[in-house]
Amino acid sequence: MAEILPLRAWRYNHTLDQQIDDLTAPLFDVVSEKQRQALYRNPNNSIHLSVPLGDDPAAEAARTLQRWKAEGILLQDHLPGIYVYYQYFRLPGVEKEFVRKGFVCNIKAYDWHERVLLRHENTIPSAVNDRIALLEETELNTSPTHGLYTDPTFALEPYLDESIRSPLYETEDYQGVRDVLAVIHDHRVIRLFMNLLQSKQVLLADGHHRYEGSLEYRKKRMAQNPHHTGLEPYNYHLMYLTNSEHDDLRILPTHRVLKRMDMTDEEFLERLEEYFVVTPKEDPLELNEVIAGKPWAFGLFLSGNAYKLRLRPEVHTQIDWNFPQEVKDLDLTVMHYFIFEKILGIYRKAQRDYPDLSYVRSFTACIRQVDSGEARMALITNEITMEQVKRVCYSGAIMPQKSTFFYPKVIGGFLFSSIKEDEFVTAAAACL
Repeated sequence: MAEILPLRAWRYNHTLDQQIDDLTAPLFDVVSEKQRQALYRNPNNSIHLSVPLGDDPAAEAARTLQRWKAEGILLQDHLPGIYVYYQYFRLPGVEKEFVRKGFVCNIKAYDWHERVLLRHENTIPSAVNDRIALLEETELNTSPTHGLYTDPTFALEPYLDESIRSPLYETEDYQGVRDVLAVIHDHRVIRLFMNLLQSKQVLLADGHHRYEGSLEYRKKRMAQNPHHTGLEPYNYHLMYLTNSEHDDLRILPTHRVLKRMDMTDEEFLERLEEYFVVTPKEDPLELNEVIAGKPWAFGLFLSGNAYKLRLRPEVHTQIDWNFPQEVKDLDLTVMHYFIFEKILGIYRKAQRDYPDLSYVRSFTACIRQVDSGEARMALITNEITMEQVKRVCYSGAIMPQKSTFFYPKVIGGFLFSSIKEDEFVTAAAACL
């Protein structure tokens, strides 16, 4: 199903290899304002292409790209390749070092209705428009999105493991993750990768806005091209692909923090008891542990007091949102339906952009915000499993916003993928 192609990546001049730590950057949607300001101070940092400054940021990125090419700051690799990308990381309280194995390639930008590439989140139009403008001005994918394919035979892993022994780059990023990049040029091996993905659907794990930007850009170019064939470079998108069957694939929870509400703590707790078993807890720092592995269970830290919430099973059938059962069964659907809509009166459509609701990945940060008075309450949740992601994607439905956080995030700056006619590896060239 999925057509992938090798690429001739644009990468930093090898004379800058020792500076690669200072040239990479977090993805545009996770980089903090403080990180941005520090990165902007380096005139060669990749953030100038991914999150450009100026009154017309996209045009500024195009000028920067042209200058970097002219000055030899960026050079295009001579041979097409599949770029192997490993991320070594640890999690709090776990001794094991994990490694997420994957590879970067170009993939055809399939429309959602084609059911080759499956999504699990909605996008915010303003963020998509920003990505379209960058593509229009630069014709460059500045960072890969993250996709998942399923291969229980792990047919590609031996080639990935062999390649990573001769890295192009090795660095530690802002997450404390060790990132390693290598490349496969062997035509026979590249064909194995292409053939394996031809029978696969791909689940989009991260980068919905960038992928949606590629789709919209493709539609614009198609409309402008009366001789459109589907093989033009604008039909393709840069993606990091990992095997969903790998044990080291990690999805972390994203908790909810509410700044204020229009009822007293007593009223809120009384309303909660209509739907949940509410159990007071002494130590708020144990809330994530007391709910671990329990379906429809949440931690609540409200005005300095801690509680464990567990949905009364008999009320679950009250969920009347027009979702398939796979979505209704999710913890976050339970939270957003019963707590935010039924109790707090924040209806589903309003929840997506509700100004007093924030999404926080750090458990301790949630506790700190409530303790400091920045927020009224924090709702602690369990992570979503890979099997749940698959079930929802295959059902064709969408999860509640901010449901998944695939960790670690891919970093930007290792490589860039051009969709200019004379810089792109076509399907015909890849088969030679």
